[in-house]
Amino acid sequence: MSQGGRTSPEGSGRALSEAYDTALLDLDGVVYAGGEAIAHAVDSLATARTGGMRLAYVTNNALRTPEAVAAHLTELGIRAEASDVVTSAQAVARLIADQVPRGARVLVIGGEGLRVALRERGLEPVESAEDEPVAVVQGYGGPELAWGRFAEASYAIARGVPWFASNTDLTIPSARGIAPGNGAAVEVVRIATGAEPQVAGKPLPPMHRETILRTGAKRPLVVGDRLDTDIEGAFNGGVDSLLVLTGVTDGALLLAAPPQHRPTYVDADLRGLLTGQPEITREGEGFRCGGWTARASVEAGRLEVTGDGGALDGLRALCAAAWTAAGDSGCELDGGKALARLGL
Repeated sequence: MSQGGRTSPEGSGRALSEAYDTALLDLDGVVYAGGEAIAHAVDSLATARTGGMRLAYVTNNALRTPEAVAAHLTELGIRAEASDVVTSAQAVARLIADQVPRGARVLVIGGEGLRVALRERGLEPVESAEDEPVAVVQGYGGPELAWGRFAEASYAIARGVPWFASNTDLTIPSARGIAPGNGAAVEVVRIATGAEPQVAGKPLPPMHRETILRTGAKRPLVVGDRLDTDIEGAFNGGVDSLLVLTGVTDGALLLAAPPQHRPTYVDADLRGLLTGQPEITREGEGFRCGGWTARASVEAGRLEVTGDGGALDGLRALCAAAWTAAGDSGCELDGGKALARLGL
């Protein structure tokens, strides 16, 4: 299980799909991007499933229903059922249901995914602050969500109605680039009311709880591309994680990661599920992985790497050097030249 203060990515003599019983997979930036499957994702997931690993798709996006997500995955060539999908809408619906009576009215500021999740928990979605809701829930509603919905939330919250949010991701990827996410919409209501919502989504515990309850995972592996949601969520849940470099995290962000953002394993893409992970060994003042040796030169204010071989091995060695030097904080040493040497 994940430990605080990780000082290097770990090695694994077994394929990760054999070492763990369930992969808890983020979607955007891991399985697909802009609606299209990421290279190697379809084949890698099929092989992992055939080998006995359960695949669960875990998303902070509360707009789409699990059925819609599963249908999209199936269109991409990834076999998936609605029961394989866990959303922040489901996590926040459970969070609300634990605090209000069954059948209670909940004001929904968001899309169909929230409404379906609330009904699943025996709650009644309503559309107006005048419908006497006992809670307000806010989730991503897509680009067409009307501005007046934020006012409706504000009216109810100002009357003392508890406020919940599916997640607070400030941005969301789209086919045209990066767009405002639910976190940006939450900020609008926060500014209007001065209130603070209870939040369910990654990296917070309610999302991890929902995922484990729905999957029954005993040895889960979180797979993601974002340090501040996927990897931090694994850290908070006390489970191991695999960072794939197909999304928003690059080498510089990884080297600077504070303890809660340090993944157990690092790989290029989902093919990393099917392989072991190389060991990183201490050699004097440096760290060796494959043909590369990395060290932190504190006096020069930079990270250094020597040797040759696969770029990922060099990055793993650099992580070990950077994280060891940083200890319980983020590494501030310059890794630019070292990453350039690796072609990263």
